[in-house]
Amino acid sequence: MLTAIIGAIIGGLIIGALARLALPGKQNISMAVTIIIGILGSLITTLILSTVFDYKNASGGAPWLAWLISIAVAAGLIVAYGNFAGGRQIRR
Repeated sequence: MLTAIIGAIIGGLIIGALARLALPGKQNISMAVTIIIGILGSLITTLILSTVFDYKNASGGAPWLAWLISIAVAAGLIVAYGNFAGGRQIRR
């Protein structure tokens, strides 16, 4: 259980950081929010891929596909968070 939580935090950090790098301009969000958004992006991607598309990474699926989609989802969440919390556009 503890290993899964630590893995989710590390994965969220990586996905959130890559999503921030993919966006142009400066994002005024903390590292904690970046990790949370990365974890949410990963969870949303996992739910969509496993329920809608019956995607199973452990049974021969392409792991890079889930990572790329997670980064794109997290980037969208970062933009949405910036628009909601800051009241201004993150993308410039």
